[in-house]
Amino acid sequence: MDEGLYHESGYMLWETPEMLYPNLDGQQINVGLKGELVAQPVAEERGYIVGKQNNTIQICIPENAEGRYRKSAVEDDLYEFYVYHLYLEQILVDEDRVETRIRSLRTLATPLLPSPIFAENQTVLEEHMFTVYLGDVPEDVQLAAVHLNGQEFTVPLSVSSFIITKVVHPNNTHGYKLKVPFEDPVVLQQFSQTDALHYILNINYTLTVLPEKDLYYHMESVVALVTDVSPPQFDAVCTESGISFKLDHRPFDYLWEITIDSDLLTSELADQHGYTMSNDSNSLLLEVPLFSHGYEYKNVSLKGFFGTFEIIMRDRETSEVQGSTIKTCPFSPTELIMCSTDGRMTVVADLALFIPNGGNAARTNLRDKYCGPKETDGSRALFSFSLNSCGATVKLNSENVTYENEIFYSKKFPRPSQVVSDNAKERVTMQCTYPLAGLHRLFSVHRFESDAVGIGSLLHTTHPAADLQSPTIQPTSALTTTLATTTLAATRRATGSYKPALHPPSRYVKVTRFRYPTNTRFRYPANASYRYIWPTLNKGVRQSLQTKLNAAHI
Repeated sequence: MDEGLYHESGYMLWETPEMLYPNLDGQQINVGLKGELVAQPVAEERGYIVGKQNNTIQICIPENAEGRYRKSAVEDDLYEFYVYHLYLEQILVDEDRVETRIRSLRTLATPLLPSPIFAENQTVLEEHMFTVYLGDVPEDVQLAAVHLNGQEFTVPLSVSSFIITKVVHPNNTHGYKLKVPFEDPVVLQQFSQTDALHYILNINYTLTVLPEKDLYYHMESVVALVTDVSPPQFDAVCTESGISFKLDHRPFDYLWEITIDSDLLTSELADQHGYTMSNDSNSLLLEVPLFSHGYEYKNVSLKGFFGTFEIIMRDRETSEVQGSTIKTCPFSPTELIMCSTDGRMTVVADLALFIPNGGNAARTNLRDKYCGPKETDGSRALFSFSLNSCGATVKLNSENVTYENEIFYSKKFPRPSQVVSDNAKERVTMQCTYPLAGLHRLFSVHRFESDAVGIGSLLHTTHPAADLQSPTIQPTSALTTTLATTTLAATRRATGSYKPALHPPSRYVKVTRFRYPTNTRFRYPANASYRYIWPTLNKGVRQSLQTKLNAAHI
């Protein structure tokens, strides 16, 4: 095998003497590859260059001449070399017109030549998909596998989330087109503070040279930059019954988590709090009823109030708050009850069936007659008071604590026209229930604290009219516990300040029966707290254990 002389212009050069027989007059040259001979003019049309210089015939064979043999090789990089089986014929003619044909066969080989493979990023952002083309792959080189951001996938692919297509070209090369969606888990994402989203795909192609099966690796990194990317933003609309939220999905919305406070918004959370949620490939719809979990209320009056609901967007990786949708709506319900986290009950009650004909809602009060409405309007009244005041009743069970109060109509100084009629047969009871697990301080000397707002209920029940009229008798100043029900009554002191006693957490003991004289009277110290009084027992008399608690501390 002769190496010949390879010129960087893409030709293989071979030289041979022009005249082997100087006494011969004419000469014709035919040349070709792999035993095929063509006349010099035809060869030149095919890209050959045939010339003479200093009695030497020079033949330049084009690199891509038909009939040549090409081979790939791996030497730290991908190379190629060409082998030419050159066939040369010289036809000599003497003066007698006798032809002499001299044929030569030479095998020529080029040195190792670089065989570069290129990768082209053909990604179109609107398609939300990487498109990367690997081209100029030699015919004896095949793609065996791809590593995408470190994850290996063999070819042919067994996954359907992205595809690799082979593209064949007429010049005996081929290529591979790789398509990977931006949303594929294998793609890396980086969200910048400039509201730009970077999709990153690091590709390592594993190529095999046949038939030796030598491996060659080609690496490429592509980045798609999507600008003006921001956390999801809901469209919110006020309705009569609450607030309606709608989110049109975008391809990159999965980068954020949607939460209510710190809780991830799921179908289970929606069912737990009474939301109505529907989610499909196009949009997310969330209906949040008024007074459900997550609302904040301001400017409560008989004319209405403002309710605010917030949906928070958090980074999926760090849980950092990156945005929110806040909607405030005016509401004007006929009745409402709110139980705040700091232990305050706010009630708007419709007393049309409660007060006597011609009566005034301003004449109503709670169990403590000094706790009247903050505002009245016709037959409606607004009450706002601390849970541990105004004669509230406390009910405890193993999971919840319930504060209860009632609305009374005062008969003090009635006018002749204000007579009790059959209309005054409704009982208005207000309740706020809190889970014990969420209370930080119960029966505390400091303040009421709860993780969540309480569940309120405003009950209208029928009751004899005479029982609904508030007497002028002041409620008792002590808290009486009968089994699991505790009644609170506020005590007004004209002078002096009161400093409640410190005490450890209370312990409730259920006692079914005690007997003691019915005419026995007990007087407890005004500042006594969590003191159990055991009266003298007497046969034949039954009475429940009474425990005095200071109402201001509950």
